[in-house]
Amino acid sequence: MNRTKLLALATGFSLIMILTVPAAAKAQSVSLNYDTLSSLEEPLAFDLGDVTVELTGLVDIPVTFDIDSTPDAQDIDIGFTSNFQVTAETQLSNRWTLGVAYFGQYDESANDYGDNVAAYVGTSWGTVIGGNVSGLVREETRRLRGAGNADLAFDSFYGGLDNWGGGYVGRYGPFRLSGVMDENGDFEIGSTFQRPIGQNDYRFSARFADGTFTSQDGTTTFDTTGGELVGELTFGSSVFDLGAGFERLESPGFDADRWFVSAGVRTKIQSWTLSAEAHYGDVEGMSEKSAAVGVSHDIARGLSLNLGLNYEDANININGVNLHASDEFKGIFSLRYSF
Repeated sequence: MNRTKLLALATGFSLIMILTVPAAAKAQSVSLNYDTLSSLEEPLAFDLGDVTVELTGLVDIPVTFDIDSTPDAQDIDIGFTSNFQVTAETQLSNRWTLGVAYFGQYDESANDYGDNVAAYVGTSWGTVIGGNVSGLVREETRRLRGAGNADLAFDSFYGGLDNWGGGYVGRYGPFRLSGVMDENGDFEIGSTFQRPIGQNDYRFSARFADGTFTSQDGTTTFDTTGGELVGELTFGSSVFDLGAGFERLESPGFDADRWFVSAGVRTKIQSWTLSAEAHYGDVEGMSEKSAAVGVSHDIARGLSLNLGLNYEDANININGVNLHASDEFKGIFSLRYSF
């Protein structure tokens, strides 16, 4: 199926979803933080005339250690990471909301500063966003992140979008619809249904993506097409979820099929949050495996201790092209303050 047909299919799917849900959408808040570190606190907010400014952020001091290394290797790294997002928005007389958002993150270990910026218009029919919105649909439809410093490897498509593009997100009753298209015409669309039934809360989401992927050795670029389903059950203070997906990788030299499944559980006991996750995938008979365990302890408002044990193992090589190669088992302990 060529890209034109895929785009027509995606557009038709989006229109069907919108037209078959009777309730009007609600404007959505905008988050540009697609990283594993995010503040759980309510944003600081203040008014400047008719403009409302919101600020969130965090400071994290991680200690990373390689569990596979020998005792005398001293494979320990102490770092510093900080990020923030500032949003400014105002409401027009017709009740439209205009806003801009900026997210920035500094990672001392990599000596790297990255940022995302976007502008948006929110109406009763949802929010239209332009800027660095490549992770918008993924964040809307993904499995819940693990606690503490847990980070489950391979838990998404290989392919992705370029950073710049346009997107939409809106709520129609229990449904949330989202879509993004980048500057190259690649796109992602997603839909999420969430509603309490009895004593439990259920969430189901679907994502369809058309993107690109460059092999780890940098020699081959693939056009990718994939679909993913996620189911989630919340029971009391515990969340159980399961995700499964399929991805097709196409290049002039050869094609490859990939499937994967991920599952996890997260629970909160007083001031402790714990999680455990596992992933298994297959690319043309070659396996990818990962697991993550996380613990977070709330000390005071915004201040927490966090631990993560993360394992990953993959050696995906097809026709001499190295798609993914990794074998590591790392622990991360950090003191974190978020606001």
